[in-house]
Amino acid sequence: MNLIHRHIFAQVVLTCGAAVGLFSFVLLLANVLKDLLGYVLQGQIEVDAFLRLTGLLVPFVVSYALPMGMLTGILLVLGRMSSDREITALRASGLSVAWLSAPILCLALLGVTLAAFVNFQFMPVARLAYQRELAGAVQRNPLSFIVPKTFIRDFPGVVIYVGDKQADLLKDIWIWELDKQKRVVNSGRATSGWIRFDAARSKLVLSLDFLSAEVRDRQDPEDPAKIRSGGATDHATFDLPLDKLTGQQAVKVKTKWLTFPQLVAEWHRLRQPDPAAPPAERAAQLMRVQITFHEKFATAFSVLSFALIAIPLGIKVSRKETSANLGLGLLLALGYYFATIAVGWFDNQLALRPDLLMWLPNLGFQGLGLWMFYRVDRA
Repeated sequence: MNLIHRHIFAQVVLTCGAAVGLFSFVLLLANVLKDLLGYVLQGQIEVDAFLRLTGLLVPFVVSYALPMGMLTGILLVLGRMSSDREITALRASGLSVAWLSAPILCLALLGVTLAAFVNFQFMPVARLAYQRELAGAVQRNPLSFIVPKTFIRDFPGVVIYVGDKQADLLKDIWIWELDKQKRVVNSGRATSGWIRFDAARSKLVLSLDFLSAEVRDRQDPEDPAKIRSGGATDHATFDLPLDKLTGQQAVKVKTKWLTFPQLVAEWHRLRQPDPAAPPAERAAQLMRVQITFHEKFATAFSVLSFALIAIPLGIKVSRKETSANLGLGLLLALGYYFATIAVGWFDNQLALRPDLLMWLPNLGFQGLGLWMFYRVDRA
Protein backbone atom coordinates (compact mmCIF):
# COMPACT_ATOMS: atom_id res chain seq x y z
CA MET A 1 0.00 0.00 0.00
CA ASN A 2 1.63 3.28 -1.09
CA LEU A 3 1.46 6.66 0.60
CA ILE A 4 -1.76 7.82 -1.11
CA HIS A 5 -3.58 4.61 -0.25
CA ARG A 6 -2.39 4.83 3.38
CA HIS A 7 -3.56 8.42 3.58
CA ILE A 8 -7.06 7.60 2.23
CA PHE A 9 -7.32 4.44 4.34
CA ALA A 10 -6.38 6.25 7.56
CA GLN A 11 -8.82 9.10 6.89
CA VAL A 12 -11.69 6.73 6.11
CA VAL A 13 -11.00 4.47 9.12
CA LEU A 14 -11.01 7.39 11.56
CA THR A 15 -14.05 9.07 10.06
CA CYS A 16 -16.05 5.84 9.71
CA GLY A 17 -15.19 4.91 13.29
CA ALA A 18 -16.48 8.26 14.51
CA ALA A 19 -19.63 7.95 12.39
CA VAL A 20 -20.31 4.40 13.65
CA GLY A 21 -19.87 5.66 17.21
CA LEU A 22 -22.28 8.54 16.60
CA PHE A 23 -24.99 6.36 15.04
CA SER A 24 -24.48 3.71 17.73
CA PHE A 25 -24.99 6.33 20.44
CA VAL A 26 -28.16 7.68 18.80
CA LEU A 27 -29.64 4.19 18.30
CA LEU A 28 -28.58 3.12 21.79
CA LEU A 29 -30.21 6.17 23.33
CA ALA A 30 -33.43 5.53 21.38
CA ASN A 31 -33.55 1.89 22.53
CA VAL A 32 -32.83 2.81 26.13
CA LEU A 33 -35.61 5.41 26.12
CA LYS A 34 -38.03 2.97 24.48
CA ASP A 35 -37.25 -0.19 26.46
CA LEU A 36 -35.70 0.79 29.79
CA LEU A 37 -36.72 4.32 30.78
CA GLY A 38 -40.13 3.26 32.08
CA TYR A 39 -38.60 0.56 34.29
CA VAL A 40 -36.01 3.00 35.64
CA LEU A 41 -38.54 5.74 36.45
CA GLN A 42 -40.75 3.23 38.25
CA GLY A 43 -37.82 1.83 40.20
CA GLN A 44 -38.22 -1.65 38.76
CA ILE A 45 -34.54 -2.10 37.85
CA GLU A 46 -31.46 -1.05 39.79
CA VAL A 47 -28.66 1.14 38.44
CA ASP A 48 -26.21 -1.74 38.00
CA ALA A 49 -28.81 -3.78 36.08
CA PHE A 50 -29.55 -0.73 33.93
CA LEU A 51 -25.87 -0.38 33.03
CA ARG A 52 -25.58 -4.08 32.16
CA LEU A 53 -28.71 -3.91 30.01
CA THR A 54 -27.39 -0.82 28.22
CA GLY A 55 -24.13 -2.64 27.48
CA LEU A 56 -26.01 -5.64 26.10
CA LEU A 57 -27.79 -3.35 23.64
CA VAL A 58 -24.49 -2.30 22.03
CA PRO A 59 -24.06 -5.28 19.64
CA PHE A 60 -27.69 -4.88 18.55
CA VAL A 61 -27.30 -1.20 17.61
CA VAL A 62 -23.84 -1.75 16.07
CA SER A 63 -25.34 -4.17 13.55
CA TYR A 64 -27.36 -1.23 12.18
CA ALA A 65 -24.85 1.54 12.84
CA LEU A 66 -21.95 -0.13 11.01
CA PRO A 67 -23.39 0.17 7.46
CA MET A 68 -24.63 3.71 8.11
CA GLY A 69 -21.29 4.72 9.61
CA MET A 70 -19.39 3.32 6.62
CA LEU A 71 -21.62 5.22 4.21
CA THR A 72 -21.36 8.50 6.09
CA GLY A 73 -17.62 8.22 6.73
CA ILE A 74 -16.83 7.68 3.05
CA LEU A 75 -19.09 10.58 2.06
CA LEU A 76 -17.36 12.87 4.56
CA VAL A 77 -13.80 11.95 3.52
CA LEU A 78 -14.30 11.92 -0.26
CA GLY A 79 -16.58 14.94 -0.12
CA ARG A 80 -13.87 16.93 1.65
CA MET A 81 -11.12 15.65 -0.68
CA SER A 82 -13.21 16.48 -3.73
CA SER A 83 -14.10 19.92 -2.38
CA ASP A 84 -10.41 20.65 -1.71
CA ARG A 85 -9.56 19.52 -5.29
CA GLU A 86 -7.42 16.66 -4.02
CA ILE A 87 -9.40 14.15 -6.11
CA THR A 88 -9.01 16.37 -9.17
CA ALA A 89 -5.25 16.59 -8.67
CA LEU A 90 -4.90 12.83 -8.20
CA ARG A 91 -6.97 12.04 -11.27
CA ALA A 92 -5.04 14.62 -13.30
CA SER A 93 -1.89 12.63 -12.53
CA GLY A 94 -3.44 9.61 -14.25
CA LEU A 95 -4.96 7.76 -11.28
CA SER A 96 -8.38 6.19 -11.86
CA VAL A 97 -11.34 6.24 -9.48
CA ALA A 98 -11.05 2.47 -9.09
CA TRP A 99 -7.40 2.79 -8.03
CA LEU A 100 -8.23 5.51 -5.52
CA SER A 101 -11.09 3.40 -4.17
CA ALA A 102 -8.99 0.30 -3.48
CA PRO A 103 -8.24 1.06 0.22
CA ILE A 104 -11.88 2.00 0.83
CA LEU A 105 -13.13 -1.24 -0.73
CA CYS A 106 -10.63 -3.22 1.38
CA LEU A 107 -12.01 -1.49 4.47
CA ALA A 108 -15.55 -2.25 3.30
CA LEU A 109 -14.71 -5.97 2.99
CA LEU A 110 -13.32 -5.90 6.51
CA GLY A 111 -16.55 -4.22 7.57
CA VAL A 112 -18.57 -7.00 5.92
CA THR A 113 -16.63 -9.59 7.90
CA LEU A 114 -17.08 -7.68 11.16
CA ALA A 115 -20.80 -7.16 10.48
CA ALA A 116 -21.25 -10.89 9.77
CA PHE A 117 -19.60 -11.76 13.10
CA VAL A 118 -21.83 -9.26 14.89
CA ASN A 119 -25.02 -10.48 13.18
CA PHE A 120 -24.35 -14.21 13.63
CA GLN A 121 -22.60 -14.27 17.01
CA PHE A 122 -22.36 -11.17 19.14
CA MET A 123 -25.81 -9.72 18.51
CA PRO A 124 -27.83 -12.98 19.04
CA VAL A 125 -25.93 -13.82 22.24
CA ALA A 126 -26.28 -10.27 23.59
CA ARG A 127 -29.95 -10.03 22.60
CA LEU A 128 -30.86 -13.24 24.42
CA ALA A 129 -28.80 -12.20 27.44
CA TYR A 130 -30.55 -8.81 27.37
CA GLN A 131 -34.02 -10.39 27.50
CA ARG A 132 -33.03 -12.70 30.35
CA GLU A 133 -31.29 -9.92 32.26
CA LEU A 134 -34.31 -7.63 31.89
CA ALA A 135 -36.70 -10.36 33.04
CA GLY A 136 -34.47 -11.19 35.99
CA ALA A 137 -34.03 -7.53 36.97
CA VAL A 138 -37.77 -6.96 37.03
CA GLN A 139 -38.50 -10.24 38.82
CA ARG A 140 -35.99 -9.44 41.57
CA ASN A 141 -38.16 -6.48 42.54
CA PRO A 142 -41.76 -7.54 41.71
CA LEU A 143 -43.46 -5.17 44.18
CA SER A 144 -42.14 -2.25 42.14
CA PHE A 145 -44.97 -2.86 39.66
CA ILE A 146 -47.25 -1.08 42.12
CA VAL A 147 -46.43 2.60 41.64
CA PRO A 148 -48.47 5.12 43.68
CA LYS A 149 -50.49 7.83 41.98
CA THR A 150 -50.20 6.01 38.64
CA PHE A 151 -52.71 4.08 36.55
CA ILE A 152 -51.10 0.64 36.42
CA ARG A 153 -51.95 -1.17 33.18
CA ASP A 154 -49.28 -3.88 33.29
CA PHE A 155 -51.61 -6.70 34.34
CA PRO A 156 -53.96 -8.34 31.82
CA GLY A 157 -57.63 -7.46 32.20
CA VAL A 158 -57.32 -4.93 35.03
CA VAL A 159 -56.27 -1.35 35.74
CA ILE A 160 -55.13 -0.43 39.25
CA TYR A 161 -54.62 2.91 40.98
CA VAL A 162 -52.96 3.28 44.40
CA GLY A 163 -53.02 6.57 46.27
CA ASP A 164 -50.15 5.75 48.62
CA LYS A 165 -47.67 2.91 49.16
CA GLN A 166 -45.38 2.20 52.10
CA ALA A 167 -43.43 -1.01 51.54
CA ASP A 168 -46.19 -3.61 51.02
CA LEU A 169 -48.98 -1.52 52.61
CA LEU A 170 -51.35 0.30 50.27
CA LYS A 171 -53.96 3.03 50.77
CA ASP A 172 -56.82 4.39 48.66
CA ILE A 173 -56.90 1.58 46.08
CA TRP A 174 -59.02 1.59 42.92
CA ILE A 175 -59.34 -1.45 40.67
CA TRP A 176 -61.16 -1.75 37.33
CA GLU A 177 -61.87 -5.03 35.50
CA LEU A 178 -61.80 -4.76 31.69
CA ASP A 179 -63.38 -6.88 28.97
CA LYS A 180 -61.69 -7.83 25.69
CA GLN A 181 -62.66 -4.45 24.20
CA LYS A 182 -60.90 -2.69 27.13
CA ARG A 183 -64.24 -1.52 28.57
CA VAL A 184 -64.81 -1.34 32.34
CA VAL A 185 -67.24 -4.09 33.47
CA ASN A 186 -66.56 -4.06 37.22
CA SER A 187 -64.85 -1.59 39.52
CA GLY A 188 -64.09 -1.27 43.21
CA ARG A 189 -62.47 0.95 45.78
CA ALA A 190 -60.78 -0.02 49.01
CA THR A 191 -59.52 2.16 51.81
CA SER A 192 -56.44 0.03 52.45
CA GLY A 193 -54.73 -3.20 51.54
CA TRP A 194 -51.40 -4.94 51.10
CA ILE A 195 -49.45 -6.65 48.36
CA ARG A 196 -47.20 -9.72 48.47
CA PHE A 197 -45.25 -11.74 45.91
CA ASP A 198 -46.00 -15.43 45.41
CA ALA A 199 -42.71 -16.67 43.94
CA ALA A 200 -43.93 -20.26 43.46
CA ARG A 201 -46.74 -19.16 41.14
CA SER A 202 -45.05 -16.01 39.77
CA LYS A 203 -47.86 -13.68 40.75
CA LEU A 204 -48.68 -10.75 42.99
CA VAL A 205 -51.45 -11.21 45.54
CA LEU A 206 -53.42 -8.03 46.19
CA SER A 207 -55.47 -8.13 49.42
CA LEU A 208 -58.00 -5.33 49.92
CA ASP A 209 -59.82 -4.26 53.09
CA PHE A 210 -63.26 -2.63 53.13
CA LEU A 211 -63.90 -2.96 49.41
CA SER A 212 -67.00 -1.38 47.85
CA ALA A 213 -67.82 -2.60 44.33
CA GLU A 214 -69.73 -1.34 41.32
CA VAL A 215 -71.05 -3.69 38.63
CA ARG A 216 -71.89 -2.84 35.01
CA ASP A 217 -73.85 -4.70 32.37
CA ARG A 218 -71.40 -6.89 30.43
CA GLN A 219 -73.34 -6.54 27.19
CA ASP A 220 -73.46 -2.74 27.42
CA PRO A 221 -70.96 -1.64 30.08
CA GLU A 222 -70.88 1.96 28.86
CA ASP A 223 -74.57 2.59 29.65
CA PRO A 224 -74.63 4.51 32.98
CA ALA A 225 -78.29 3.54 33.54
CA LYS A 226 -77.25 -0.11 33.92
CA ILE A 227 -74.62 0.50 36.60
CA ARG A 228 -75.55 -1.06 39.96
CA SER A 229 -73.93 -1.52 43.33
CA GLY A 230 -71.95 -4.68 43.85
CA GLY A 231 -72.10 -4.44 47.61
CA ALA A 232 -69.24 -4.16 50.08
CA THR A 233 -66.93 -6.64 51.74
CA ASP A 234 -64.45 -6.47 54.58
CA HIS A 235 -61.80 -8.38 52.66
CA ALA A 236 -61.12 -9.37 49.03
CA THR A 237 -58.12 -10.92 47.25
CA PHE A 238 -56.97 -10.55 43.64
CA ASP A 239 -54.24 -12.48 41.81
CA LEU A 240 -52.06 -10.47 39.44
CA PRO A 241 -50.02 -12.85 37.21
CA LEU A 242 -46.48 -11.79 36.33
CA ASP A 243 -45.64 -14.37 33.63
CA LYS A 244 -45.88 -11.94 30.73
CA LEU A 245 -44.20 -9.15 32.64
CA THR A 246 -41.19 -10.96 34.05
CA GLY A 247 -40.31 -12.67 30.81
CA GLN A 248 -41.39 -16.25 31.38
CA GLN A 249 -42.23 -16.36 27.68
CA ALA A 250 -38.68 -15.21 26.83
CA VAL A 251 -37.44 -18.76 27.41
CA LYS A 252 -38.74 -19.40 23.90
CA VAL A 253 -35.83 -18.15 21.82
CA LYS A 254 -36.69 -16.27 18.64
CA THR A 255 -35.11 -17.37 15.37
CA LYS A 256 -33.24 -14.05 15.09
CA TRP A 257 -31.56 -14.75 18.43
CA LEU A 258 -29.88 -17.93 17.17
CA THR A 259 -26.17 -17.95 16.42
CA PHE A 260 -24.79 -19.34 13.16
CA PRO A 261 -24.23 -22.92 14.46
CA GLN A 262 -27.69 -22.89 16.04
CA LEU A 263 -29.29 -21.73 12.80
CA VAL A 264 -27.51 -24.48 10.87
CA ALA A 265 -28.68 -27.09 13.38
CA GLU A 266 -32.25 -25.78 13.21
CA TRP A 267 -32.16 -25.81 9.41
CA HIS A 268 -31.02 -29.44 9.34
CA ARG A 269 -33.66 -30.40 11.91
CA LEU A 270 -36.49 -28.87 9.91
CA ARG A 271 -35.33 -30.60 6.72
CA GLN A 272 -35.79 -34.00 8.34
CA PRO A 273 -39.25 -35.57 7.86
CA ASP A 274 -41.52 -35.39 10.90
CA PRO A 275 -44.93 -37.13 10.66
CA ALA A 276 -46.15 -35.32 13.78
CA ALA A 277 -45.86 -31.86 12.16
CA PRO A 278 -47.93 -30.69 9.16
CA PRO A 279 -45.75 -30.22 6.04
CA ALA A 280 -47.02 -26.68 5.51
CA GLU A 281 -46.06 -25.66 9.03
CA ARG A 282 -42.58 -27.18 8.73
CA ALA A 283 -42.12 -25.46 5.37
CA ALA A 284 -43.03 -22.13 6.95
CA GLN A 285 -40.62 -22.72 9.84
CA LEU A 286 -37.84 -23.72 7.45
CA MET A 287 -38.45 -20.57 5.41
CA ARG A 288 -38.20 -18.42 8.55
CA VAL A 289 -34.78 -19.93 9.28
CA GLN A 290 -33.66 -19.32 5.68
CA ILE A 291 -34.96 -15.75 5.81
CA THR A 292 -32.93 -15.17 8.97
CA PHE A 293 -29.80 -16.59 7.28
CA HIS A 294 -30.16 -14.39 4.20
CA GLU A 295 -31.23 -11.32 6.16
CA LYS A 296 -28.15 -11.46 8.40
CA PHE A 297 -25.81 -12.01 5.46
CA ALA A 298 -27.54 -9.31 3.40
CA THR A 299 -27.25 -6.84 6.28
CA ALA A 300 -23.53 -7.60 6.52
CA PHE A 301 -23.05 -7.11 2.77
CA SER A 302 -24.90 -3.79 2.98
CA VAL A 303 -21.58 -2.38 4.25
CA LEU A 304 -20.08 -3.10 0.81
CA SER A 305 -23.23 -1.87 -0.95
CA PHE A 306 -23.12 1.43 0.93
CA ALA A 307 -19.40 1.79 0.15
CA LEU A 308 -19.96 1.23 -3.57
CA ILE A 309 -22.57 3.95 -3.72
CA ALA A 310 -20.78 6.34 -1.33
CA ILE A 311 -17.48 6.45 -3.27
CA PRO A 312 -18.78 7.94 -6.55
CA LEU A 313 -21.40 9.96 -4.70
CA GLY A 314 -18.79 11.48 -2.36
CA ILE A 315 -16.60 12.42 -5.34
CA LYS A 316 -19.51 13.84 -7.29
CA VAL A 317 -21.26 15.96 -4.64
CA SER A 318 -17.99 17.70 -3.58
CA ARG A 319 -19.37 18.69 -0.18
CA LYS A 320 -17.16 19.70 2.71
CA GLU A 321 -20.05 20.36 5.13
CA THR A 322 -20.36 17.64 7.75
CA SER A 323 -24.08 18.20 8.32
CA ALA A 324 -24.91 17.88 4.63
CA ASN A 325 -23.00 14.61 4.27
CA LEU A 326 -24.49 13.22 7.49
CA GLY A 327 -27.95 14.06 6.22
CA LEU A 328 -27.26 12.49 2.83
CA GLY A 329 -25.88 9.34 4.47
CA LEU A 330 -28.88 9.07 6.77
CA LEU A 331 -31.28 9.55 3.85
CA LEU A 332 -29.64 6.79 1.81
CA ALA A 333 -29.57 4.44 4.81
CA LEU A 334 -33.25 5.05 5.50
CA GLY A 335 -34.00 4.28 1.85
CA TYR A 336 -32.13 0.97 2.13
CA TYR A 337 -33.85 -0.06 5.36
CA PHE A 338 -37.25 0.94 4.00
CA ALA A 339 -36.61 -1.32 1.00
CA THR A 340 -35.64 -4.11 3.41
CA ILE A 341 -38.89 -3.63 5.34
CA ALA A 342 -40.88 -3.65 2.10
CA VAL A 343 -39.25 -6.95 1.11
CA GLY A 344 -40.17 -8.32 4.54
CA TRP A 345 -43.86 -7.88 3.72
CA PHE A 346 -43.57 -11.01 1.55
CA ASP A 347 -42.39 -13.26 4.40
CA ASN A 348 -45.48 -15.44 4.19
CA GLN A 349 -45.42 -15.77 0.39
CA LEU A 350 -43.29 -18.92 0.21
CA ALA A 351 -43.70 -19.23 -3.56
CA LEU A 352 -41.92 -15.87 -4.03
CA ARG A 353 -38.82 -17.07 -2.11
CA PRO A 354 -38.78 -14.24 0.45
CA ASP A 355 -35.35 -15.43 1.65
CA LEU A 356 -33.80 -14.55 -1.72
CA LEU A 357 -35.79 -11.32 -1.93
CA MET A 358 -33.74 -10.09 1.04
CA TRP A 359 -30.89 -9.47 -1.41
CA LEU A 360 -32.86 -7.08 -3.65
CA PRO A 361 -31.91 -3.87 -1.73
CA ASN A 362 -28.24 -4.91 -1.88
CA LEU A 363 -28.39 -5.66 -5.59
CA GLY A 364 -30.14 -2.37 -6.24
CA PHE A 365 -27.56 -0.33 -4.30
CA GLN A 366 -24.61 -2.21 -5.80
CA GLY A 367 -25.97 -1.84 -9.33
CA LEU A 368 -26.53 1.88 -8.79
CA GLY A 369 -23.05 2.22 -7.27
CA LEU A 370 -21.31 0.47 -10.18
CA TRP A 371 -23.22 2.61 -12.69
CA MET A 372 -22.17 5.76 -10.81
CA PHE A 373 -18.58 4.45 -10.72
CA TYR A 374 -18.67 4.19 -14.50
CA ARG A 375 -20.12 7.67 -14.93
CA VAL A 376 -17.65 9.33 -12.53
CA ASP A 377 -14.64 7.51 -13.99
CA ARG A 378 -15.62 8.65 -17.49
CA ALA A 379 -16.26 12.24 -16.44
